[in-house]
Amino acid sequence: MKEYKKFKRQCIACACIKDKQDLIRITKDFQLNDIKINNEKKYQGRSVYICKNETCIKNAIKKKKIEHLLKVNLAENIKKELYTVLKK
Repeated sequence: MKEYKKFKRQCIACACIKDKQDLIRITKDFQLNDIKINNEKKYQGRSVYICKNETCIKNAIKKKKIEHLLKVNLAENIKKELYTVLKK
């Protein structure tokens, strides 16, 4: 049986490299200029990854890393949605 390569991504808050499944993916859709938090669906566009812990989410929001990397203003509902993803 063929072994498949696990994809690694880097957290924007702590710079830790982890498996793609262990991170939260935040995508900016270029056509709609909309931000999506997606782990199960595949959206096309620019994406950033954050660890699934509260400190990384707080640091990414506080230091505005998501806004800087995706070049968009982050709405309050997206910030709240990040914390709800954490509680799941």
